[in-house]
Amino acid sequence: MHTLTDKQRGTLLGISAYLIWGFAALYWVQTEPVDTLDLLAHRALWSVPVVVVCLLAVRRLYSALVLFRQPRTVAIMALAAALSATNWGIFIWAVTHERAMEASLGYFLLPLVNVVIGLVLFKETIDGAQKIGVAFAVTAVILQFAYYGSLPLVSLGVAVSFGLYGAIRKGVAVESMEGLLMETVLMSPIAIVWLVLRDGGGLGEYGPMVDVLLLGAGIITAVPLLTYVSASRLLPLTALGLVFYIGPTAQLLVAIFVFDEPFNLVQVMAFGLVWLGLVIVTADGFRRARQAARLRAIAARNRE
Repeated sequence: MHTLTDKQRGTLLGISAYLIWGFAALYWVQTEPVDTLDLLAHRALWSVPVVVVCLLAVRRLYSALVLFRQPRTVAIMALAAALSATNWGIFIWAVTHERAMEASLGYFLLPLVNVVIGLVLFKETIDGAQKIGVAFAVTAVILQFAYYGSLPLVSLGVAVSFGLYGAIRKGVAVESMEGLLMETVLMSPIAIVWLVLRDGGGLGEYGPMVDVLLLGAGIITAVPLLTYVSASRLLPLTALGLVFYIGPTAQLLVAIFVFDEPFNLVQVMAFGLVWLGLVIVTADGFRRARQAARLRAIAARNRE
C-alpha cells in the first residue's frame, strides 16, 4: 500500500482547505433569507463547541483556556476577533447580495495588501518586484474607481480586514486552533445577546434545511482552518502560498458560472492587473527561496 509523503499529505490538506473556503459561498447563499448579521452571530456562536471538541480530541483544551488568564493576549485576540468578524461579515454580505466576484478580487489582492501592511506597520522594506505588484493592484483599484465612480469597497474591505487580522495575530504567540477558540468565545456574548434580541436570528423561521445550515456554521468555519493548520505544518510557506490562489479562483468561478454575476471588460482588466502583479511577486519569492536554499547548502558544505 502506497504511503503518502508529508509533502503530498500537506498539499492535499492545503488544497482541501482552500477548496472549502473557495466554495463556501455556495453554503452561505443557501441561507439567504437570513440577515447577514444574524449569520455572523450564528457563525461565531456555533464555532465554539466545534473547536472545543477538536481541542479535547488533541488534549489542548486546558492550554487554550489558560490563555484567557493573560490580559495582553486577551486584548490582542479581542482586536483580532473584531477584524475576523468584519471579514466574515463582508464576505457573507457579498455572496448573499450578488457581489461574490468582488469578494474573490479581495482575496486575490490580499498578498499585495500584506506587502503594504508590512511596509506601513512593520517598517519592512519592499523590493522591486513587490513595488511593481503593488503598483498593478493600485492601478486595478483606480481603474474600477474611474469606471464605476466608486472604490471597490467589498474587495478592499475583505483584503484589508484579513490583512490586518494577520498582522495582529503575528503579535501574539497563539496557535490557530487556540486562537479560533479565543476569538469565537470573545464574540459569543455579543452573538448570544444579538440572537436573543432577534428571536433566534432566523433559527426555526425558514424551514429545517436553513436551520441545519445555521447550526452547521461552526463546522464550515472550523474545518477548513484546522485543515489549513495541518497543511502549514507539512508544507513550506512558499508551497502553501501558491496553493492559496485556489480559494479566490474557486470563488471567482462560482460567481461567474453559478451565481451568473457579470464579468465585463473592466473587471477582466482589473483581475488581469492583480494577477500580473501576483505572478511577478510570486515568481520573485520562489527565486529568493531557491537562492536562500543554495546559500544554506553552500554554508553547510563549508562547515564540513
